Amino acid sequence: MTSIPQSKNRQSKTPSSERHNKPFPVTVYYDGKCGLCRKEISHYKKIASEGQFIWSDIAHDAAPLSQLDVSQMDALLRLHATDRNGKLHIGVDAFILIWGQLPTWRPLAILVGLPVVRYIAAMLYNRFADYRFARLEHCQISEM
Repeated sequence: MTSIPQSKNRQSKTPSSERHNKPFPVTVYYDGKCGLCRKEISHYKKIASEGQFIWSDIAHDAAPLSQLDVSQMDALLRLHATDRNGKLHIGVDAFILIWGQLPTWRPLAILVGLPVVRYIAAMLYNRFADYRFARLEHCQISEM
């Protein structure tokens, strides 16, 4: 049986937004060497408000992952994002987080957030992510 990644309760090592009286933007950790990933993130960048997200291309610079205690290999395998409170979301949960911030995508976030739909979407995403990871050369290099 395929395990379904869940949002993790692990907090990033970044100070909480409450200490600064303003929320941190959602941070998305994506594979900038993957053409499909790059194209999708580019679309989100175009429709997002200025400062709504921090976009971190972890294929070119894995340093931001150290704050999350996430390996580059794990981050290349599945999309990762942290919400405004520093909670880590992985895979489909990361997409739900991103879509929920974008008005045109919010209905999809609500739909995919339904338990049965989320479970099926996570199974499909995990299969696709495993397939993609196994075929991209830079992902194999990150395993070393």
